Amino acid sequence: MKELYIQLSRHRVLAVTFVLILFPWLMPYEALAINILIFGLFAVGYNLLFGYTGLLSFGHAAFFGIGSYFTGMSIVYLAMPWYLAILIGVLASLIGGLLIGFLAIRTRGIYFAMVTLALGQIVYYAFYKADKWTGGENGLRGVKVAEIDFFGFSLNFVDPITKYYILLVFVVAALWFVSRVLASPFGAVIEAIRENEKRAAACGFDVTRTKLLAFVISAGICGLAGCLRAIHLSIVPVDSLHYLQSGQIVMMSLLGGMGTFFGPFVGAGVLLYLEDVITTLTKHWMAIVGAIFIFFVLFFPKGIWGTILHRIERRLSIIAHEELR
Repeated sequence: MKELYIQLSRHRVLAVTFVLILFPWLMPYEALAINILIFGLFAVGYNLLFGYTGLLSFGHAAFFGIGSYFTGMSIVYLAMPWYLAILIGVLASLIGGLLIGFLAIRTRGIYFAMVTLALGQIVYYAFYKADKWTGGENGLRGVKVAEIDFFGFSLNFVDPITKYYILLVFVVAALWFVSRVLASPFGAVIEAIRENEKRAAACGFDVTRTKLLAFVISAGICGLAGCLRAIHLSIVPVDSLHYLQSGQIVMMSLLGGMGTFFGPFVGAGVLLYLEDVITTLTKHWMAIVGAIFIFFVLFFPKGIWGTILHRIERRLSIIAHEELR
């Protein structure tokens, strides 16, 4: 059991990829699997900042929405190919992350959370008022991607299963990148900052620059999720930028387990699945989902996946101790 756990930890991207390949066949319908895939990636990007760096942001919907809008506008107004539009969306999110991070990163604690919330809402109202380009409250329409040329093959992007596996390629690439970041010396530094920022500074690390870089990388991953959502929905709703979207991604990270690699997908899957099921049963679904969320926070403080990993590690520790005896 110990060897299996170690191997899965070392090859976590392959393990997650294997689960995600099977995932659409386990869901009630394919569109739900696509939504979980996209929001799982959004949560992974946010978890890099919140779970691994220890910075609570309430404005990350800004980068999700920036990626969506710039991808959509590149397709609608500039008739760009889908892959160039995604690249433009990610670059715009990185630039947005650099600007917002530069303004917010020098604050700490609740002040950092409030500054990111305020800046995120500024981005929301800027896109809301630019209705000539963004569609205003109606959202940006006409982001049509019917077929995708993939290594010489023409794939039907309207088919939900085909769409899922095309988007999965981008998600797996992003997961590999995040895994490499976490396994690098930079990953060790951001975790050190999370545990004790003053001690990390005393060890000679540039804490401000490191947090800013983590913020920008997080923004880029969240922006990629927004890009994928734009070509998935063929529309960019204005609520992609709203603070409620930021609150939802915080809930997903907490529900799945902060600072865990697979936890964001667990949190996104549980939350979106509960919403999908409960909305068909009652119009008071938000109260029920909120009560379930409170239950998990109280009795699973490390999140669902975090608690599972904690119990596995505790069990392995007990077995190792007994072997030494």
